[in-house]
Amino acid sequence: MTDPLPVHRARATAALRAVVGFVFIVSGATKFLFDNLGPARFAKIGLPAPAQLSAFVGTVEIIAGSCLVLGLFVRQAAIPLIVDMVVAIVTTKLPLLVGSGPEIPGAPPKAGFWAFAYQARLDLTMLVACVFLVAIGSRVSAHSHRDRPLVT
Repeated sequence: MTDPLPVHRARATAALRAVVGFVFIVSGATKFLFDNLGPARFAKIGLPAPAQLSAFVGTVEIIAGSCLVLGLFVRQAAIPLIVDMVVAIVTTKLPLLVGSGPEIPGAPPKAGFWAFAYQARLDLTMLVACVFLVAIGSRVSAHSHRDRPLVT
């Protein structure tokens, strides 16, 4: 009898890839569709060349997110998304710990740990998921030697 665990792991990894990829595709698309989520937001954060940077980040999110959904170049696609999430956390979420920053929430909590934890929850989830995808690759299978996990 064959062990079903590798099949379940592969399916779970595929589901994670699909969801994470979808989130990044949506995030990238909104940077082009809505000024307040693209160039205007980048300008508010204080990033240089906000229109160009927003277009670049949006393009990376759409392409890398699509790669995750399709299972193509998963490790390579997850790396720029990790950078994306680290920059997002550092520029918009960490300042909440001290009550400053470009995006103070309109409703409580406005500063401190709970403000950071609440506002950063999606970014942290995407960051950890992308780190997992870099470590595991596109699939987990005992029979796949082409895409072995980096960690065991």
